Amino acid sequence: MMWGGFRRRFTKTILSVKLRAADVNPKSVNPIQFQFQCANSIAALNLTPCSATGIVTSPLRSPLFAISLSSFSSLINENQIAASFKSYDQSEVDDNTEASEDDCSDDGLDVKFGQDIAIVLKILQEPGRRIFKVRNRLEQCSITASYELVVEVLSRVRNDWEAAFTFFLWAAKQPDYAHSLRAYHSMISILAKMRKFDTAWSLINEMRRTRSGESLVTPQTLLIMIRRYCAAHEIGKAISTFYAHKLFKFDMGMEEFHSLLSALCRYKNVKDAEHMLFCNENSFPFNTKSFNIILNGWCNILGNPREAKRIWREMDERGIVRDAISYSSILSCFSKANKLNEVLKLFNQMKALDIAPDRKVYNAVIHALAKGRLVKDAHNLLITMEENGIAPNAVTYNSLIKPICRAHQLDEAREVFSEMLQRGLSPTVRTYHAFFRILRSAQEVFALLQNMKKMGCCPNNDTYIMLIRKFCRWRQLDNVHRLWGEMSQMSQNGGPDRSSYIALIYGLFLNGELEEAHKYYKEMKAKQYLPEPKLDEMLQSWALGKQITNRQMIDSRDNQLELSHLDNKSRVTSTKFDKQSVSY
Repeated sequence: MMWGGFRRRFTKTILSVKLRAADVNPKSVNPIQFQFQCANSIAALNLTPCSATGIVTSPLRSPLFAISLSSFSSLINENQIAASFKSYDQSEVDDNTEASEDDCSDDGLDVKFGQDIAIVLKILQEPGRRIFKVRNRLEQCSITASYELVVEVLSRVRNDWEAAFTFFLWAAKQPDYAHSLRAYHSMISILAKMRKFDTAWSLINEMRRTRSGESLVTPQTLLIMIRRYCAAHEIGKAISTFYAHKLFKFDMGMEEFHSLLSALCRYKNVKDAEHMLFCNENSFPFNTKSFNIILNGWCNILGNPREAKRIWREMDERGIVRDAISYSSILSCFSKANKLNEVLKLFNQMKALDIAPDRKVYNAVIHALAKGRLVKDAHNLLITMEENGIAPNAVTYNSLIKPICRAHQLDEAREVFSEMLQRGLSPTVRTYHAFFRILRSAQEVFALLQNMKKMGCCPNNDTYIMLIRKFCRWRQLDNVHRLWGEMSQMSQNGGPDRSSYIALIYGLFLNGELEEAHKYYKEMKAKQYLPEPKLDEMLQSWALGKQITNRQMIDSRDNQLELSHLDNKSRVTSTKFDKQSVSY
């Protein structure tokens, strides 16, 4: 009955996982079959140090850890996000490496510290650099490595894994310095983001054998790897890393299970997360938080109201108590889907059940009302929210500003923005993005960008990607290059990332700047960013066409030279014949 709806959707999909893990009940896996063997041997996963080398190998290398994923596995291709020029890719949030979006300057840094950072960045970001030269220059720079310096530099070069890793290795060799846990986590995240998983595991192995003799590996270390595998849609390896908690002698309880579900959902593997939830009922009993994670995945990560309703009904059928977080997720989903009646119905239902709305619930309803052109009602609800002891925050005002901007009511949006400032709330990047989307001239764009920086809100790569696309649509390539240069100098953002290159290359290509697009594509590949299939196809077709055209031009020129030569020869012969005729 309750299980029937779920089984009908997924009866054809099977996940077969062979894992060596402890304390997992095979009965919990029906209908998805997890086959576990050897419940207590760490050596079975080849995680014990090798007798010859003393090195621990990756828990994903064992043939006994084979994971077979069938058609149920997430089919979302990250390249599809950037495949359309009109799409807007939210950049991934790095683990322990993201700079604050509100920190737009180095004013808070010590002068000497800031100078050291500038020197290191100049070495690492030198155009046309070679790694061995970078190493030599670092050795000669006479800068003292410190915990703060290493973490800050890694944050600044997080989109260039080679530069980051070269600096990380240099720092490790400096006297009186040993990498901190945060430095290791930053570097592991950078490597795993670029899918250098083997190198990341080698660092985890190094963390187990520090100079002090104590292991630095924590559950957070494994969670970083789990998140990066989920981001790369390597679901089997993410699950394997989750079960490696036992092998590192960490607890593998409900909190760790929730972290796995959250990581899967965060990177759009919601189907996989749902299967993990239902097939592990005996090991990890159902509760409200588990279902809220899945519900939020369907609601706010994939934005699928139909699937959200299915999970909502499933919670009711299984007797799972819904809380304010459950309601905030589904209200947010219906709000984004323009289902105002559904939003108001659920909001009233929530109050009837004596579930006190939290800030997220109010934000979702305010957004739905503003989107439905009921701005006055939305503002009244904001006042009611405050009367109920919940102070509006920047997100609350963004919930008002974004739909008003989309309706091109710029004056009303400015009024709400002014009220936000009067309350002492600092605008966020998303606040400015709402205004950027409706601006219609370069002068307005750059004026707002300047104002954004003055307010202490640092534009991130998403800001520049949005504006580059806007100027490409307007065919203002000078402004595109201006923004690209500015973004390259913004070390707080780590420099241009893969999504930035893709946006720029598409824009140049669509504006007929094929040579320049190809130049930036080669630069992107030189930085070892993951290839983008459609770009490959487009630029390879262009390069092939260019080769054919060049060959045809060379052949044509050769033919013209040959014809010219024959014509000259014919003229000489004709002149000679004429002279002979005259003599006769």
